[in-house]
Amino acid sequence: MEKLGLIAGGGRLPYEIASFCRRAGRELFVVRLKGIADPGMETFEGAEAGIAEFGRCLDLLRGAGCRSVCLAGIVKRPDFSALKPDLKGLSIVPGAIAAARHGDDELLRYMLQLFEREGFRVEGAHEVMRELTLPSGPLGALRPDAEALADATKAMRVGAEIGRLDIGQGAVVCAGLVLAVEAQEGTDAMLRRVAELPAEIRGRPDARRGVLAKAPKPIQDHRIDLPTLGVKTLEGVAAAGLSGVVGQAGGMIVVDRDAVAREADRLGLFVWGLEPAEAS
Repeated sequence: MEKLGLIAGGGRLPYEIASFCRRAGRELFVVRLKGIADPGMETFEGAEAGIAEFGRCLDLLRGAGCRSVCLAGIVKRPDFSALKPDLKGLSIVPGAIAAARHGDDELLRYMLQLFEREGFRVEGAHEVMRELTLPSGPLGALRPDAEALADATKAMRVGAEIGRLDIGQGAVVCAGLVLAVEAQEGTDAMLRRVAELPAEIRGRPDARRGVLAKAPKPIQDHRIDLPTLGVKTLEGVAAAGLSGVVGQAGGMIVVDRDAVAREADRLGLFVWGLEPAEAS
């Protein structure tokens, strides 16, 4: 198996992937994005590079003998005027700015193409570690009732529509009413907005209603930026009075699946994977 170069952004996902590679015996080299990657990534073989130091990144990967790369973790859209690119980075920044004008998905595709042009094979996080993705049906002990399933189906359709426009990946529906859609603020901030809505149109911790859906963008390359679910998101779902989370089976990354299942059970939430045909 080819040695993997992991481009590590923030959050726990890069750590999960690196730990999996270590357990599986796959050779790994981690490029930690400066000021973005979590400190825990320093426990793996690797080095640090700035987000615009593309030449340094390529040199590090080739020097380590990597043939494949995986881009994982949270990387917010940068302030292009504040970047400090190296010589190779200078050549790609204009293209990145042009791509970004067409949306985040276009920018991400541009970045994937850059690595492919340099001769690397790009692997999605879910391809490196198959058990990362949401399975079909329940993850945990609880299941949605008929009302929650109806809300889930609608929320997935809404998520797909905003994804088609490259707006976001998440939506909240309660009793057929769309309470929120995700844009640049992200899922956690969207859930905080839902928690501030009038109680009569959403659920409460003692009478949960409504569903958060996270759906892949129909236009996106699934090797990067699949919707992600972790324990922190479940806490926001519970605080908003919702009854659970739904995603597309195989189309949502679950960070630390066992911990998410335990937390969902503890909070009284369902986590449910819909087959693609059910989600459309």
